[in-house]
Amino acid sequence: MDLKVIRYFIEIVDAGGFGKACEKVHLTQPALSKAVRQLEEELDLTLLERGKRGTQVKLTPAGEVVYRHGKDLLDGRKRMLAELAAQRNLSAGELNLGLAPLGSAEIFAPIIAKYRQQYPQIEMHLLVRGGVEQTSAIQKGEIELATGIINFDDGYDGIRVFNDPMVVVLPKENPLASRERLLITDLSHEPQVMFETEYTLYQLVLNACQAAGFTPKNITRVSQADFGIALVAAGTGIMVLPRSIARRYSIPGVVNIPLASDELRWELSLFWRKEQVLSFAAQAMINLVKKHLARK
Repeated sequence: MDLKVIRYFIEIVDAGGFGKACEKVHLTQPALSKAVRQLEEELDLTLLERGKRGTQVKLTPAGEVVYRHGKDLLDGRKRMLAELAAQRNLSAGELNLGLAPLGSAEIFAPIIAKYRQQYPQIEMHLLVRGGVEQTSAIQKGEIELATGIINFDDGYDGIRVFNDPMVVVLPKENPLASRERLLITDLSHEPQVMFETEYTLYQLVLNACQAAGFTPKNITRVSQADFGIALVAAGTGIMVLPRSIARRYSIPGVVNIPLASDELRWELSLFWRKEQVLSFAAQAMINLVKKHLARK
């Protein structure tokens, strides 16, 4: 059913006849009459009682139903277009953003603050979860954008936001602490402090160790980098971390030794599903991240 024809029909009823309605809809009377006849044929109902020329048209019982629901349809269309315009102008809408617990605060907090300043009417929901949960949430449509370590070949697109080398955090008294650089194989006999399994960084470090011919033993699992480094200082083991995170939470009693590995790096990205049609709010966040990176 063509909403344009519904509008013609309502204008005829409101105007009391075809003649006055022609002026409002900018159609000739024959064209307007034809449009209404086609609507009646489509519904297989008579909607208007047509009197003599110049007399006011009257609604049939079926016409009253079409008139009432037609007004609702046109009002709904008007509200829909207004809401879409508000979203397009970013004066309404919402953004569901997933944040990796590691590194997102340092990198994305300034961008999020800028976004809130520019688009205060966008309702923002932040979901802080590990990499496995992030991927699940974005697949379910619970979030539009996410931050984390991701392979863009796996159905995702995105922006590489940060690329950081890895360091090994060791107690100062550890014999390896005097080295200028360490190989991943140097860690084969060291107890390790590692993140919980839902963190992507855990899998990256585990894969690197296994590729080097060993599996970490005596693992102590944590969910916070600062607590992990405190455990290192207490002598629990060593910990592999991105350099920026290790520096941020560095405490007395530990040293950060660069890890000689071109493959094992921390690449934080903002990403989304390739097939997803992103909201205007999400596109605005992507543009803001691009501008932020261009200024660096």
